Amino acid sequence: MSAAGGGTGRRILLDGHPVTLAEHPLKGGGEASVFPVEGDPGVVVKLYRERPGAEQERRLTRMLAMSPLGDRPVDSNQAPELAWPTALARSPEGAFLGYAMRRFGEPQHVQLVGLFTRSQRLRLFPDRADWRFLLGVAWNLAFMTARMHHEGLVVGDFSSSNVVVDRNGFVTFLDCDSIAFTDRQTRESFACLMHTTDYSAPERQAGGPATAESDDFALSVLVYQLLAVGNHPFGGVPHDSQEDSTVKDNIAASISYVVRPEKVVVPRGIIDPTVLPPGLLTLARRAFGPGVLDPKARPRAEDWLRALDEERGRVRVCQARPRHSYGSHLMGCPWCARAAATGQDLFNAPPQRPRVQPPAPPAAPAQPVPVVAVNSRKLVWALLVVLLAVIIVVAAVSASGP
Repeated sequence: MSAAGGGTGRRILLDGHPVTLAEHPLKGGGEASVFPVEGDPGVVVKLYRERPGAEQERRLTRMLAMSPLGDRPVDSNQAPELAWPTALARSPEGAFLGYAMRRFGEPQHVQLVGLFTRSQRLRLFPDRADWRFLLGVAWNLAFMTARMHHEGLVVGDFSSSNVVVDRNGFVTFLDCDSIAFTDRQTRESFACLMHTTDYSAPERQAGGPATAESDDFALSVLVYQLLAVGNHPFGGVPHDSQEDSTVKDNIAASISYVVRPEKVVVPRGIIDPTVLPPGLLTLARRAFGPGVLDPKARPRAEDWLRALDEERGRVRVCQARPRHSYGSHLMGCPWCARAAATGQDLFNAPPQRPRVQPPAPPAAPAQPVPVVAVNSRKLVWALLVVLLAVIIVVAAVSASGP
């Protein structure tokens, strides 16, 4: 591991205090790696691979002077909504390397993307991850985003991989060092240069700055994915496409099956958008229709928050399968109907087949008793010889009598 991710020592300084990092990182990416701290399981250190510049050091120094989202009452069991920096990391010689933050990892916290597939939902949230739970996670995500925008923070690089969820559905944003903000004391502005293409609005793909409106686009995609059980609203291939089309291409071209299903060959097994309650589907169609190219037409985080809040108290629970919950606008359980049509239950594990004992091996056939062939003529002669011998013996005994 160096000073910027690759020298020999594992000793660093956190705000001047020496600590030892684990030899292997918890995770690594193109920009940085995250290492546990030996003897302190609640802390991790993010070390940049390339030597960070003075602006990044200045950014983190100013972040340490801030306390975002710190004034709202939260449940005592709730983790912070932001994995905010807690200390600067330096080499023993004083070179800036990265920063420390609270640790948010499995099994207590899992990436949001883990809620998008049945196998992961059942493994990570075996008793909780029904549709009502996904709706609650979406509400928490919208609340966090609205609060950040209220405090002048822009997420910037917003995706399903840098948000984690705990078992109660509370969310935490991880990569806070990429957040865009203006320091209230110094009036310095710090931009976000990172973005994830599957969640990037067209203006971000074109190189534009991160804004609250670009966050609102990413939030809309994430909320839709949660409510549609993982389906991306810009999946599929346009009918007029001459080659394979990616999600990024569909976003740039403003082509979404949620708004214009006739223009897209949708992926197999897609969830019908009408599984969303009408108020939420209206917001989704605004976001993925006119809102794609017009940032001002997008629903804001506050719009999502209000609409999600209205639906939380209306959720129905299936009488046949309690793990199935759904919006009150539906006359029947969509998940039971899907399971009947496809054989795939999105919220329950497939039934365990009874173990069949292998058949016992067939009994060995009874061995026949060997038959000894006897020549009947020889048998008769043998009997006559024995009989003649007996007669001779009897006659001899009689002749020697008194």
